[in-house]
Amino acid sequence: MVLAPMAGVTNVAFRTLCRELELARTGTVSGLYVCEMVTARALVERHPVTMHMTTFGPDESPRSMQLYTVDPRYTYEAAKMIVEENLADHIDMNFGCPVPKVTRKGGGSAIPYKRTLFRKIVAAAVRATEGTDVPVTVKFRIGIDDEHHTHLDAGRIAAEEGAKAVALHARTASQRYSGHADWDEIARLKEHVTDVPVLGNGDIFEPADAVAMMQRTGCDGVVIGRGCLGRPWLFAELAAELNGLPAPAAPTLGEVAAIIVRHGELLADHHGEDKGMREIRKHVAWYLRGFPAGSDLRQRLSLVTTLPELRDLVATLPAEAPFPDDGHGPRGRQGSPAKVALPDGWLDDPDEDVVPAGAEVMHSGG
Repeated sequence: MVLAPMAGVTNVAFRTLCRELELARTGTVSGLYVCEMVTARALVERHPVTMHMTTFGPDESPRSMQLYTVDPRYTYEAAKMIVEENLADHIDMNFGCPVPKVTRKGGGSAIPYKRTLFRKIVAAAVRATEGTDVPVTVKFRIGIDDEHHTHLDAGRIAAEEGAKAVALHARTASQRYSGHADWDEIARLKEHVTDVPVLGNGDIFEPADAVAMMQRTGCDGVVIGRGCLGRPWLFAELAAELNGLPAPAAPTLGEVAAIIVRHGELLADHHGEDKGMREIRKHVAWYLRGFPAGSDLRQRLSLVTTLPELRDLVATLPAEAPFPDDGHGPRGRQGSPAKVALPDGWLDDPDEDVVPAGAEVMHSGG
């Protein structure tokens, strides 16, 4: 049960909140909560923003860091730095980003098509962690589009090079976040890669979805992204479902209000109050989905600037309101499918291993 890295979301504040809620509702913390993606080169060069993104809580364990990378050299240096400076206990590598500004330079979900380059990147991370207890795992998509599937090769290569697990977001890059995840491709990957665990990602919004995915595909675990936006207690519900425990009661609006305040406090601790309040605004919209909250209050919350103001505003919500029926389902970005932007000639030679120029940019992930 893994929290997928999401840019601007899965910082130490959100991860702490997910862990607190799982512990409070199940008595244990069993999920793997991964930090926001960081760019390998920016980490090596100690970019201040990147270093801040790698903040972990004092009792956070295991500390899981995801790297965005296109270059074996910087991959090795970043993984070596993580090990030598004890920055994390686990390294995941993301090859799933479908954002045009990333793929048009050959980064993100474009990389697995270049099999030799992909192999060298994974091998570099594994080599840098040899002799340590820091595992390397890899996440990717089905492929670029329906004509260019790469997940079977990517899973095989990652396992051959020493990755300890692989995760598949069961969409192509051209789908972005639209439509439905193709769970059948998770099953194909599970049949194809038999020596390391295979995790499934895509369209898990309720505990029953996780069970259905595992039963249908045979995958060894699930990765949750957009389903937990505004629902950080989802991991507690998933843990209960997967471990045969009684399902925690859905929170009332009063309980959600308390969670919003706690989230705001954690964001203020991490970013400072000014930026923390700017960050909480988008989360409030997700938290209040389907609940009775008037447009004026929602508007005021969308402009909140201080913690006292946040506390005062959510205190006016009707605390006894039950969790709404339409508070479930997809959240966050969805968009529409589109042709994937790629560098000129990118599809000509899948065995080319030239590092794409200028592809290490900060981005949101897939």
